[in-house]
Amino acid sequence: MGRFIVRERRTAKRRVVVVTSSAFAILFVVAVAVTLGLRLWLAARQVAHVRAHRVATPAAFATRIDDAAHRKAADYTIAKQRFGMIEAAADTAVLLLLTEGGVLGWLVAATERLATPPLVRDVLLLCAIALIAGLVSLPFSWWRTFRIEERFGFNRTTLATWLGDLAKGLAVAAALGLPLAFVVLWLMRSAGTYWWVFVWIAWMAFQLLVLVLYPTVIAPLFNRFSPLPAGAARERIERLLARCGFRASGLFVMDGSKRSGHGNAYFTGFGRAKRVVFFDTLLTRLAPEEIEAVLAHELGHFRLRHVVKRVVWSAVFSLALLALLAWLARTPWFYAGLGIPADNVAVAMTRPGVALALFMLVLPVFTFVLAPLAAAYSRRHEFEADAFAAAHASAGALVAALIKLYEDNAATLTPDPVHSAFYDSHPPAAIRVARLSALAPSAAGT
Repeated sequence: MGRFIVRERRTAKRRVVVVTSSAFAILFVVAVAVTLGLRLWLAARQVAHVRAHRVATPAAFATRIDDAAHRKAADYTIAKQRFGMIEAAADTAVLLLLTEGGVLGWLVAATERLATPPLVRDVLLLCAIALIAGLVSLPFSWWRTFRIEERFGFNRTTLATWLGDLAKGLAVAAALGLPLAFVVLWLMRSAGTYWWVFVWIAWMAFQLLVLVLYPTVIAPLFNRFSPLPAGAARERIERLLARCGFRASGLFVMDGSKRSGHGNAYFTGFGRAKRVVFFDTLLTRLAPEEIEAVLAHELGHFRLRHVVKRVVWSAVFSLALLALLAWLARTPWFYAGLGIPADNVAVAMTRPGVALALFMLVLPVFTFVLAPLAAAYSRRHEFEADAFAAAHASAGALVAALIKLYEDNAATLTPDPVHSAFYDSHPPAAIRVARLSALAPSAAGT
């Protein structure tokens, strides 16, 4: 009688797992379909809206950007959106093949048969998934660089440079990613019930390490950095930094023109290793007072602690996600619902790499709907940094610089409002310029 009761309980438990895994599989497929549908719908809205406003430059920009440049920006935006729709469909197909299509389940079984330590099997599993994703993304990267960017006059990358960047990127990913993978998987196996807390600590330490290494070790592998030459721009920048009490380890010019005609400026590094970096394409286009205004905006992000706030939010979010992963890793339906065969679920649950791989694959599907919140938070910071720049430099100069950058980078002046609210980390051009013009009335006529 006792054995019968035990068997019945086991059978009931298996039935619960089957039902729950089936429900989760359906939920996942529905979420994938909704996410893809939403991405395609937003892209279609962007294409339609930009095309509808393609002919004439908006009145607010008509004196500074001609109709030909405006049409180029519209065509560039439309080309990128259409290509992005194809890429989104391909990414979705790969995701479904890896999960519900059984490819990941096959990889789990294949690595399980290897005569290597369990930790190595899990690392090889992650490497295999990364390799598949990389191979799928490769033709899209090539087409984006040598077709779309080339068509609109932005590409300056040679095939040799592109292949060299690819090789160096793989080397950097291996040098940083493999040790991190070994540490994370070892902690997942050995650190007990609260392994996710220790993994979180390791992850935050890794991010700090990358911040320290990037300016002096990683970035120079891809670009050449030279000191900003003496002149009016450097003098203005040094006075601005002094006024704001900001110390940087150096002012540098990056050979961005080696790869692209786009321009930019940014801060990089951590603590005393902070650097100010300008693309050479930016310096050749902007006047000294405009360069100062752009830098004042970037400096505003630091002075207003936007970087710190984002790091804190990222830390809290990543800790919550790791706690979620720790719970999911103990649930058989999580594995079975994502394509792991029923007879392999028990084995998969003993391998942290399987749970980590599945979690990394499906997480973007369920967090996609949070994109508007992140975008809104980022746009708020952009407005605040603009106000900082207006107070410490010139709002009019920043408006002039932004308009030049919009034109040079072929950024659309007429984005679809819904698409922009969902994706854009920066405010739409018209709204941003209007706010800056309000801060300095003279900017309206620049």
